[in-house]
Amino acid sequence: MIAFSAPVAGKLALPEKQVIAVLELLSEGATIPFIARYRKDRTGALDEVQIQQIQEEARFQQEFTDRKAFIEKTINEQGKMTELLQDKLDQATTLNELEDIYLPYKPKRKTKAQTARENGLEPLALLLLEQGDILPAAEAAAYINDKVSDGDSALQGARDIIAEMVNEDAEVRAGMRKLFETQATVQGKILSGKEEEGIKYKDYFDFSEPVSKIPSHRMLAIMRGFMEGFLRMSIAPDEEAALPKIEKQFIKANNEAADQVKKAIRDAYRRLLQPSLESEFRMALKTKADEEAIAVFAENLRQLLLSSPLGTKRILAIDPGYRTGCKVVILDEKGELQKNDLIYVHEQNNRLLDAEHKIRTYIKEFGIEAFAIGDGTAGRETEQFIKKLNTGLPVFLVNEDGASIYSASEIAREEFPDHDITVRGAVSIGRRLMDPLAELVKIDPKSIGVGQYQHDVNQVRLKEKLDQTVVSCVNAVGVNLNTAGKHLLSYVSGIGPSIAENIVSYRKEKGRFTNRKQLLEVPRLGNKAFEQCAGFLRIKGGDNPLDESGVHPEAYKVVAQMAADNGIGLKEMVGNEAVVNHIVPQKYVSDTVGLHTLQDILKELKKPGLDPRSEAQAFEFAGIYAIEDVHAGMIVPGIVTNLTRFGAFVDIGVKQDGLVHVSEIAHKYITDPAEVLKLNDKVMVKVTEVDIPRKRIALSIKQTQDPPAQQPRAKRAAEIRQKDASRPSDNIHDALSQLKKKFGK
Repeated sequence: MIAFSAPVAGKLALPEKQVIAVLELLSEGATIPFIARYRKDRTGALDEVQIQQIQEEARFQQEFTDRKAFIEKTINEQGKMTELLQDKLDQATTLNELEDIYLPYKPKRKTKAQTARENGLEPLALLLLEQGDILPAAEAAAYINDKVSDGDSALQGARDIIAEMVNEDAEVRAGMRKLFETQATVQGKILSGKEEEGIKYKDYFDFSEPVSKIPSHRMLAIMRGFMEGFLRMSIAPDEEAALPKIEKQFIKANNEAADQVKKAIRDAYRRLLQPSLESEFRMALKTKADEEAIAVFAENLRQLLLSSPLGTKRILAIDPGYRTGCKVVILDEKGELQKNDLIYVHEQNNRLLDAEHKIRTYIKEFGIEAFAIGDGTAGRETEQFIKKLNTGLPVFLVNEDGASIYSASEIAREEFPDHDITVRGAVSIGRRLMDPLAELVKIDPKSIGVGQYQHDVNQVRLKEKLDQTVVSCVNAVGVNLNTAGKHLLSYVSGIGPSIAENIVSYRKEKGRFTNRKQLLEVPRLGNKAFEQCAGFLRIKGGDNPLDESGVHPEAYKVVAQMAADNGIGLKEMVGNEAVVNHIVPQKYVSDTVGLHTLQDILKELKKPGLDPRSEAQAFEFAGIYAIEDVHAGMIVPGIVTNLTRFGAFVDIGVKQDGLVHVSEIAHKYITDPAEVLKLNDKVMVKVTEVDIPRKRIALSIKQTQDPPAQQPRAKRAAEIRQKDASRPSDNIHDALSQLKKKFGK
């Protein structure tokens, strides 16, 4: 792919030197997290997003080149390649341009035009295209034969040939494509008789929006209604705007022959061009909408995976339930299951007293430090029960989306072969509180519930993007080599499932790792894999203090030199900000270690192995537990649980998330909720509407906040004039210009 460095660099507006460096590293088997973290000197400190873009653009260039070669080969085999045609292929820069050029030579099923040619009507078609002063009906009579019954049939066949010629004209297609881009609309109509059954698509029963403006969520909604058989969907500009543009290219007279050509053009547009371009634009809009939806999902997933962990605490986790009781599990600091039990807390009888007794006993017996309660069915009520015990311990409601998926999975069965799904689900809830990243990597990201239309988008692309996100998050945080399970280890740069399993087996057989070099003793973990993974794996309390940091082993020598130059040992230097602050990185630049790497090393030495995530904090909902308790006008606290392009979903503690529309998030104009909000943000919201039958709650964030102070325009202008007067000005025009910049004309 290095051969594509120039076009990739041009497309992404990056120096070609940096692009070449990235493509070389990728070809050598380096992973994106490794390149972004440990090869900054070589790439000019490109980040993961830029490296990913380079990789994807290089793939496109490869795909484009392969397709062009195939088209050239096919046309050459037909003996139809000309110098002009080759030049057009060489000038093409998009796949659409290539396909337009190839269309007349592309093998196709038998068409009306092919039948007409076989019937000897091509000369008549060419005669009509010349638009000479002829009588088409009289000319057509000469082409009547055993396959062409009359003159009208001859003219129809000739028009079929002309229509195909119009459709396959690359210039026409390019012009129509431009018209679709600027003037086409996406239209939705309800199918007759489907009004009641398709009521959830009511917003699209009579819908129209320009293709240039339609947002991803609306496009995906219409597509879903179309695929489910409720909506009729079309994409096209006004036909009367399209036809004159084509006629301008083909019509050169005002006579009967030209009238025949006009009929052929209209037929070409309706039967061939418009359906073809509609299909193309439907695919393009779907792809664009998919990418936007996938990007939203990936960013939400990133924020969820990087949620604040509580850390190594002894946890009592509860998977709540009403009739079937609440499953209780006790986890030690490492997340290992110590005990499980079943309590009933929603019955006012002796069972409630028994539950209280058990909880107090477990707190004392196991030294419990926090409660984790699933936020699903009976979650708030169970939280209320625990808080009434006044234990003084923090109580956390934990998002349990996907816990049931995990509990029934092969991974859960492997981890807890002797326990049922209720125990596994409760363990997952407790571990999510301790370390969301380590636990959530065991679950298919699509089951975590933080996307929009995730089941409608391209599933291959979705999986690819979400896997990239998980890998990025795991490597950004770093992994404890001695405690991580194989599922978490498998996402570390350079490892994968089989090597991860070998690492776990090595730990069981040999005991804990005491230094990173021991990784080379793990079966199938060779020098290349070691290079890729070592910097992301942490060993706490090992032989070398650098093994607990993000400093890569390849840089240990330069760190040792830094320590020696300061007259101290490694242990004394690691974490010693006073010493590290006085180290001049330029002094240690060499052919193998550049300034970017040295700056990262110094940052790590100050706070080795620093977890970028903040510690989890308990959250208090208002005293409401069901949607029936919610009323318009209430102002309550909530937690952001999901972000979409059209708004943010907020949990206010009633089992039904409310929606804050994008227009109700901030006083300033925003187009994307992610501009001001993140997943798990704690916010105050005002209830603006409650629809109990449809289980919908409308919320507002901005209505809980004072609008920004609005100074009177005259006062602000006077202040600026006074400020400008204190500075020398060439003339009055300068002052006026400055005022215009502030306030506009």
